[in-house]
Amino acid sequence: MKERIAEIKNRVIRSALSCGRDPESIRIIAVTKTVTAEKIRMAIESGIQIIGENYIQDAREKYPLLSSNEVPWHFIGHLQTNKAKYAVKMFDLIHTVDSYRLAVELDAQAKKINKVQQILIQVNIGKEKSKSGITQETAFDLIKKIGGLNNLRVKGLMVIPPFYDDPERTRPYFAALRILRDRINSLLEPEDIQNIRMEELSMGMSGDFETGIEEGATLVRIGTAIFGERE
Repeated sequence: MKERIAEIKNRVIRSALSCGRDPESIRIIAVTKTVTAEKIRMAIESGIQIIGENYIQDAREKYPLLSSNEVPWHFIGHLQTNKAKYAVKMFDLIHTVDSYRLAVELDAQAKKINKVQQILIQVNIGKEKSKSGITQETAFDLIKKIGGLNNLRVKGLMVIPPFYDDPERTRPYFAALRILRDRINSLLEPEDIQNIRMEELSMGMSGDFETGIEEGATLVRIGTAIFGERE
C-alpha cells in the first residue's frame, strides 16, 4: 500500500508540473468505501491525509475507531436529508450537496453544534439520470441562495462524469466544471464572498485523475489505485 500511495503522489506531482500547476494545490482523498478501519489506518500511516466515505452508516462505524488519527474526513456519496445530523458531526467537507432542502438541513444541524460546515455543490454535467447533482444551468442560482445560510460555506464544485475506459473522454466534463466554477466566480458580488469561495474542484478518480488535474482539479478521489479492486 505504501508503494501504491507513493506512486499516486508521484503521478499527481508529474501531472501538476506538466500543466504548470503547483502540486501542493492538489490533495488526494482516499476513497474508503468497503475498506476496513484497519486498512484505513494503514493508509494514513502510509501518507494518506484525507479520508473519503460514501455511506453515513459505514462512517459511523469507522469514525470512532480512527478518531485518534487527526486527518480530515470528506463525505463523497449521495447524502439523504435525514442523515445530515450525522454528516455535520463527522465530516470536514461534504462534496455532494445537490438541493436547497439538503443545504437548509445541513445549516440547521451545523448550527446546533456551533459549526460552520464546508460544502461543495455536486453538478450532474453529463445529465445522467442515475447520478445525483444539479444542472449547470441552475448552479449559480442555487449557490447564491445557499450563500444566505450562515452555517454553511460553499467551497466549490464536484462532478462524477460518465464512466469511460479512456480518460480523455472525461476531459470535456472536467473542463466544463472548471469553466462553470470560473463563471460563477465572475458573477458573485462582493457581499457573497463571506459564505461563497469557489476554490475547490473535486473531480478525477483512479482511472482519470491525471486528466482531472490537467483541467484544474484540487481534490482527486482515489480508491481502487490505493486499496485494489472492491470485493
